[in-house]
Amino acid sequence: MRTLTGLQPSGKLHLGNYFASIKPMIEKQNNSDDEMFIFVANYHAMTSLSDAKSLKANTLEAAAAFLSLGIDPQRSTFWVQSDIKDVLELYWILSQLTPMGLVERAHAYKDKVAKGLEAHHGLFSYPVLMAADILLFNAQKVPVGKDQIQHVEIARDLALKFNNAYGEIFTLPEAQVAQNVATVPGTDGAKMSKSYKNTIDIFSDAKTLKKQCSSIVTNSTPLEEPKDWQNCNIYAIAKLFLNEQEQANLQDRYSKGGEGYGHFKMYLNELTWNYFAPAREKFQYYMDNQNEIIDILHHGAKKAKKTSDEIMAKVRDAVGIY
Repeated sequence: MRTLTGLQPSGKLHLGNYFASIKPMIEKQNNSDDEMFIFVANYHAMTSLSDAKSLKANTLEAAAAFLSLGIDPQRSTFWVQSDIKDVLELYWILSQLTPMGLVERAHAYKDKVAKGLEAHHGLFSYPVLMAADILLFNAQKVPVGKDQIQHVEIARDLALKFNNAYGEIFTLPEAQVAQNVATVPGTDGAKMSKSYKNTIDIFSDAKTLKKQCSSIVTNSTPLEEPKDWQNCNIYAIAKLFLNEQEQANLQDRYSKGGEGYGHFKMYLNELTWNYFAPAREKFQYYMDNQNEIIDILHHGAKKAKKTSDEIMAKVRDAVGIY
């Protein structure tokens, strides 16, 4: 079974990235026999980041973060998207089979434009490039949050359409969603996203992390009264770190009253800081030794290209490109 995932290097990694994508990927890498394909999606990042210096820096920073959080290049194939140019060729070929209505219905595009992002072709055709990412490596499983399920379905639709036209070349992918952490809420209760400026970052310094946790939106329930943990943004984030018993203990603290939301924000701050302490140390090592990151990524690209070369040879032959 081949599993593929990618993460944009569009800024500092946050809890949404980790719990919705990275953590499940690491667990699968370490606890299953699946063949893992993991890439830093720097082409996708261009939809929201146009500064060259920042994109290059963010790409290496994201790679360092992946490695620090547990991605093992000996167990997984790990590379940067732009190191395999075939993905852009496949994106163009798939575009010829993509009905306008298919991408017009993509709700992620509408949501981002509604949030103030500029409407342009790159953002609009994002699902087709994502389809190319998936189909180029014959991925069978694609771990995503609930908001990305539609994009995997688009990839599947395009694979079916291509296979019907040219023969069985592409594997039909399936979205894989962790039910209890599919969408991680941000500090304002909306989906945690850099675009929405509502993140809690993994590798923040202590002062920044405290500020981010303190910014979580809560209601005005008095300190002495019981709190509604079921509709609390703090609890919704904190539970991701906790086992069932620890969640029950936190629920009891909410129900008893006597603690204000400030106490729970401090608790979340401590949880986050302590949980990622080992990763912060590794992250600093990689950032101080960036040539090591580059070597790892180049080796991963060579491994990944063995698969993409086979797929693209069949695709080019099918459509008449040489």
